Amino acid sequence: MEKSLKVLIIEDSEFDARVMISVLRLGGYKLTSQRVDTESAFRDALGSGDWDVVLSDYNLPDFQAPDALRILRSTGLDIPFIIISGGIGEDVAVAAMKSGAHDYLMKGQLARLVVAVEREMREAQTRRERLQVEDALRESELRNRLLWENSTDAVLLMDGAGLIHFANPATTEIFGYPTAELVGGGMSRLFGESGLAEMQRQMTGEAEGQGSERRLFEAEGHTKKGVAIPLEIATSSLELHQRRMHVAFIRDISERLRAEREIREHKEQFRVARDIQQWMFPKKAPVFPGFDIAGASFPAEAAGGDYFDYVSLMNDRLAMVVADVTGHGIGPALLMAEARAYLRVLSKRRDDVGEILTQANLVLAEDLGLERYITMILVALDSQERSLSWANAGHPLGLVVDASGNRRLQMKRTGPPLGIRSDTQHDAATKVPLQAGDIVVLLTDGFEEALSEEDEFFGTVRICEHVHRNRNLAASEILSGLRDAVNEFVGSQDQADDLTGIIVKVSSWGSTAVAVGDVLSAMFFHLNRFHRPSPSVGPGSVGVARDAFPSSRWRGGRTKAGWEARPSNWCGTGREQGSPPLPWSVARNCPRRLRCSLRQVLGAVLRAVSGRRVWGFLRKCE
Repeated sequence: MEKSLKVLIIEDSEFDARVMISVLRLGGYKLTSQRVDTESAFRDALGSGDWDVVLSDYNLPDFQAPDALRILRSTGLDIPFIIISGGIGEDVAVAAMKSGAHDYLMKGQLARLVVAVEREMREAQTRRERLQVEDALRESELRNRLLWENSTDAVLLMDGAGLIHFANPATTEIFGYPTAELVGGGMSRLFGESGLAEMQRQMTGEAEGQGSERRLFEAEGHTKKGVAIPLEIATSSLELHQRRMHVAFIRDISERLRAEREIREHKEQFRVARDIQQWMFPKKAPVFPGFDIAGASFPAEAAGGDYFDYVSLMNDRLAMVVADVTGHGIGPALLMAEARAYLRVLSKRRDDVGEILTQANLVLAEDLGLERYITMILVALDSQERSLSWANAGHPLGLVVDASGNRRLQMKRTGPPLGIRSDTQHDAATKVPLQAGDIVVLLTDGFEEALSEEDEFFGTVRICEHVHRNRNLAASEILSGLRDAVNEFVGSQDQADDLTGIIVKVSSWGSTAVAVGDVLSAMFFHLNRFHRPSPSVGPGSVGVARDAFPSSRWRGGRTKAGWEARPSNWCGTGREQGSPPLPWSVARNCPRRLRCSLRQVLGAVLRAVSGRRVWGFLRKCE
C-alpha cells in the first residue's frame, strides 16, 4: 500500500528533481511535490502547504541551502531538511549539518534517499511528540503551582523525618512564618503536642505500608506569636524522585467552629422562644354557651411570633385574639408575651375591642421600635345577643362562612399593625348578628400564603371550601383538618411559617339557653311545693330569686299543700362557700342575676322529683 508523502524540492535543475521523485516513488510513496528555485518561491511554498520533507540543492544561481535552512527555522516549522548536492566537500556538509540540516546526500548516490527520508520523518514525529509532552508537563506544573500558591489552605511537603521541603504562601497567612524560614526546618514549631503526635502517627502508618489514602483529623496549631488555633489537617503520601514524601493540607477552622457555636446558640434561642410561645397558648378553649370554639398553633421548624388567646371582657363577653409578630426567634416571642400581658390587663376594665387595641398600640409602639410590628385581630363574642364585633390591626381578613359556604362577612383591617404609629386610633366595627351554622375563621397568614411546589398560594378560597366541606365536624377537627390540607398542598416542602388560628362554630343552643334555664328553674320551684327538699344543699343547687315568681308565697315551713322552699336553701345567698362559679344566667327577670349550669339545673330537678336517693347517687358519681 502506497504511503502519501509531500515533498518540497529546492532545485534549479528540473531533471535532478525528477530523479529524486522517481527514487521516492520506487520506495513506495505516493508523492505530492513542488519545485522552487528562488527565495520568494520558497517562502510562498512554505506558507501554502503542509510539507513532510524538504530536499534542497546546495548551490543555486540566486539562492543557497543555508539561506533556505535559515528561512525554514524562522518559521518555527519542524520539517526534515535534507541537502542533496554534487559539488561540495565534507567540511561544507558538516557546517550545514551544524546549522540545522538533518542529512546530506550526493546526487550520484541516491540509493539511501528513501531510508534517509523515513528516518528523518520518524525523528521529526518523535520530536513533535516530545514537545507535546514537555508542553503538557510545563502546563501541568504551572497549573499545580498556581493551585498550591493560590490555595487558601496551607500546603506542606515533608520527608519521612518531618523536615519541610516546600510551603505555599497560605502557610504564612495561617501560621505567620515566612516560607523561607519554614523550608529545611521541622514541623514541631507549627503544632501542639497532640497535633505533632498525630502527624507522626499518620506519617509512620504511611511508611509502614498502610496506604497513601487521604486522612483527615483535627489538631491544635501555634502561630509564630504563640496563639493557639484549631486546625483541620489532611495528609497523604507520594513517591517523588524515588523518595516517599508526605503532603499535609492544613486549614484554619476557627471561623467554622465559631459558626457552629452560633448555630447551637440560635437553636437554644429557638427552643426558649418555642417554650415561651407554648406557655402563652391557652391549654383549652373556653366553654361559651351557643358556640363551639377551638384554637391551635402548628409551629414551623423555626420559632415564630404567632399567637392566639381567649380574653374575658366585661358584661359576660368573650374576646378572641390571633396575632403575628414580624420575624422569628426569641425576640418576637418575648414581644408577643408582652402584648399578651397588655391585652389581659386592658380587657379587665374595657369591653370595646377597638379601644383595647388603641391602648395596646400606645404602649407597644415604644417597645417595638422601627423594625418590628404586630398584626392582630381581636373579635368579641356576645352570647346573649348572638353577635360579634371586631378590630383588625393590619391582620389578614377574618371570615364568617355561613351554612351555604358563602363568605357572609369579611373582617377587614380597621387600622395599621400595632407599633407602626403610637397615635393610631383603632375603632371597633359595628356589631354583626350571627346565625346558626355560621363559622368564624381567624387565621395567621401561614395558611393563606402556603406555597405549593408549583408556586401557587393556598388562598382564601381553599380555606372557605375546606371549612364548608367539614362544617358538620367539631371546631377542633375543622382546624386540624385545615392544617392537614395545607401540608398536603405544599407537598414535600418544609412548612415555611407557623400555622395559627381559631375556629368558632355558632350553634342554635345559644339563643334558647336562657329560656330553658327559666323554664327549668320554674319547674323546680313548683315541683318543690309537693316534695320535701333535701335538708342540705350541694354544689349542684340552682338559685332562684324570691321575686322572680311573684305569685308564690315564701313563708317557709310546712303548708297545706306541702313543703315550701326556704330562701336560705334555694337563693343564691345560700350557696355553699367555695362552690365553683356558674357560667350563664338562668333567670332573665331576676334582679340578682343568679347563675347555674345545665348540670346543676338538671341535678336540682332530679333531686326535687326523686328525693335524696337520686341526689346522693349523683354525688357519688362525681
